[in-house]
This record gives sequence, structure tokens and C-alpha cells, in this order.
Amino acid sequence: MTAQALPGIQPPRPIPINDRSSLVFVEKGQIDVIDGAFVVVDAGGIRTHIPVGGFACLMLEPGTRISHTAVALAARAGTLLVWVGEAGVRLYAAGQPGGARSDRLLWQAKLALDETARLKVVRKMYALRFQEDPPERRSVDQLRGIEGARVRKMYELLAHQYGVTWNRRAYDREDWDAGDLPNRCLSAATACLHGLAEAGVLAAGYAPAIGFLHTGKPLSFVYDIADLFKFETVVPVAFRVAGKAAKGRLDLPAERAVRRECRDIFRKTGLLERMIPAIEEVLEAGEVERPTPPPDALPVAFEEKEPSGDAGHRG
Repeated sequence: MTAQALPGIQPPRPIPINDRSSLVFVEKGQIDVIDGAFVVVDAGGIRTHIPVGGFACLMLEPGTRISHTAVALAARAGTLLVWVGEAGVRLYAAGQPGGARSDRLLWQAKLALDETARLKVVRKMYALRFQEDPPERRSVDQLRGIEGARVRKMYELLAHQYGVTWNRRAYDREDWDAGDLPNRCLSAATACLHGLAEAGVLAAGYAPAIGFLHTGKPLSFVYDIADLFKFETVVPVAFRVAGKAAKGRLDLPAERAVRRECRDIFRKTGLLERMIPAIEEVLEAGEVERPTPPPDALPVAFEEKEPSGDAGHRG
């Protein structure tokens, strides 16, 4: 997504990702720039101002329309726009907030293509996620299996802790209402985390698709990074809300309650401040030197000013 300067509007200076609020969901409204402000206009003409540069990600649900001017302003502000389905369970498209850097892309790809380096990265992610070293002499596939078994057990323990009836992780992307309440809460919670993780990956200058434990999907690396924080943030939230809903202690839809609590837990845990350093930490574990410019590379014609925002921003 390329943004050009808007007539009469000074392009905003991107705020670094760790200084922003996490995300906001928008539904049933026209998103536009009016009098220089990024606003949502509802059916009655009421405007709600959104400080677009202060958020890492805007999740656009069914019933929203957005103008070209608003998309351009979001791009200038380095804010990720994500078009999602009902309650965020499906991701249809995303507007890149910056531009992935070629040096970081090459480094990420080199790590992913080197089996030894890839295994080191996966082992580091395992250690960060479970706070212990992974078993020795295990392949990536074996570690994936061990991790899957631990995750299923953690689901069971959290379900028992919050008094939730739990069978297994199962949902139908084509039919949101077909899933049971705990699975719908989990889907809503992980959608929040994935949106935030994608914003972090892009702001850091890396490619969402080049993953290490997860592979073959457009957001493989996003899933890798999100999983590092999943069980300390959104998964307990999902089961806690599901438990309250099962006991009739919620005065609003469960999915909306999940979003609010995810927003609060992101702030409480300082997730945005930790995400980009975590990305760098897991990639450094691969022990592969970052690419250097080739000898025949031409020098820059003009020195660039000090860049604002994060490494992936185009500003």
C-alpha cells in the first residue's frame, strides 16, 4: 500500500510500535478522513474519531467501508489495516503498514532455508514459550509434535481451572456459530493476538509468510511470534470469559468481552514493548550472519534523513 501526501495535511510521523495502543475493532460505519481527522461515521451521521497513528492495528469487521484517503493516512501513520470476518475469526486481507526491508528479508529467508539455523530458531522459540530448554536431538517436526501435546494439555488445565466444559480445539471458518462457546472465545482471542503480531512483524521489517515452526501459510511467521505470548495473554482470557458466560455472569456478548480483556492484558503485560525485541532474539538464535551489501552495490545518491517509526516503516 503506497501512500502519497494528502492535500493540506502534513504527513504524520510514525509512532514506534512499542509506544502505541494495541488494536481496535471497527464495525458498521464509513471510515474516512474529515477535516483532517480519521473518523468512523455511523448510519446516523455521528462521527467517532480514531487516533489512527496511536494504534498498531485496526481490525475492520463486516459492515465497514473505508475511503482511499483513510487508507492512505493509515499507511502514512504506519498502522496495519486488517479486514476480518465476524468477531475476527477470518482474515480476508491486510494492508502493509510499511515496507519490509530487503536486508532483513534476506536474513530471515537465509535462516529459514538453512535447516541447522531453522532448528536453532525453533528451539529458541520453544525455550521462550515454555521457559525451559527443549529436549535434545529432536527435529523440527518432533518439536512441533511435543509442543502440540503440551498445548492440548494446557487447554485442558485452563478449562478445568475456569470451570469450562472442553472437548478439543475445533472450529469451522465458514460457520462461526457452529463452534461451541470456548472455541469461539479462543478464536476471537487469537484473532486479536494475530493482528497485533502481524503489525509487529511488519513494523520490524520482516515477512509474515516466512515461518520456522509454522510453514506454508501467508502468516506463518506471525503464528510463530504470536505463540510466544499466547498462553500468558489471550488463552487464559478466552477460558476465563467462557467460564463467566457459562455461569451467566456476562452482561455483553462473549466475543466482545474477550476483545476488551485482550486489550487490557496487552497493556498490562506490555506486549507491544516486548514483541519486536522477541522477534530479533529468536532470529539471532539461528547464528547466521546478517547479509552485507554486495561489493558491486552502488552507494546511495543522497543521504537519507533519520528514519522515523520502526525499521519496516516507509517514512
